[in-house]
Amino acid sequence: MASLLTSAATRATRRTLLAAPSGCSFAPRRPVPELPDIVVYIEALESRVLGRALEKIRSADVFVLRTAVPPVDSLVGRKVGELRRLGKRIAFRFAGDLWLVVHLMVAGRLQWSGTAENPSARNALAHLAFPTGTLTLTEAGTKHRASLHLVEGEAALRAHDPGGIEVLPGGARQFAAALTAENHTLKRALTDPRLFSGIGNAYSDEILHAARLSPVALTQKLNAGEIARLHAAACEQLAVWTNRLRAEAAGRFPSGVTAFRPEMAVHGRFGKPCPACGAIVQRIRYADNEVNYCPRCQTGGRVLADRSLSRLLKEDWPRAIGDRNA
Repeated sequence: MASLLTSAATRATRRTLLAAPSGCSFAPRRPVPELPDIVVYIEALESRVLGRALEKIRSADVFVLRTAVPPVDSLVGRKVGELRRLGKRIAFRFAGDLWLVVHLMVAGRLQWSGTAENPSARNALAHLAFPTGTLTLTEAGTKHRASLHLVEGEAALRAHDPGGIEVLPGGARQFAAALTAENHTLKRALTDPRLFSGIGNAYSDEILHAARLSPVALTQKLNAGEIARLHAAACEQLAVWTNRLRAEAAGRFPSGVTAFRPEMAVHGRFGKPCPACGAIVQRIRYADNEVNYCPRCQTGGRVLADRSLSRLLKEDWPRAIGDRNA
């Protein structure tokens, strides 16, 4: 009664996959804005607030502002000189080297209104009024994870940067060095913000599918060709999706930001056919974590055990794509 994931080594691999490092937002099943979404947000903001002075800032939630010094009211009257992406964060540089760091976390979103304050914005946390309109930070749910931090100087700003490398401007050697610095599963490595900047659950699934690599493959077990293939897939997927979202916005402020898109190959497509080979997309779930993958394209036809479903189905759990229920 051998199971696909019965060996001690494989069980350890699965624990490595599912246990994200501290500070790493691993595979939550709610849509998290990632690099392409943040880039398009920043481009939309640049045309609306760059060079404009903040007229008013109002917190609609007592928890959203996480710093007290400098006082947030000191931003009023100062112009925005730069917008910068720090992983999945957006940083506004105001005159006087003050930086307002917006971290959307899981459910945070940005809305833009040409009015003084957007009356239709639900779940508003904060409003930033400019001569051109008002930027509203919203967050669905009640967990209050989205945040604002106001800091002074580049040194203080760097404390909000997880430190992961930028895949697109970075080279293949830098990518390989970051990937193999420690021995983790590919899913964990790609979504670790200390290793790679701005990649989360959605695009890691798409990158791994494009590279034809298993999410549970260990980083230090990859050969040079597999690493090169993964780097090429990461660059391609991030560029393709950034351009796609940019074209979708078409100069408008991005709305409906989500990591679940019908054009995706595997992410959010559990139970649906893989667009490349037709096999049914599978998943690994653990609590609020989920990985989507194609067993034919990525795991040599093997269906990786899902902790909750494999317990329920026992002998009915499929071992390969040709088995019942696969």
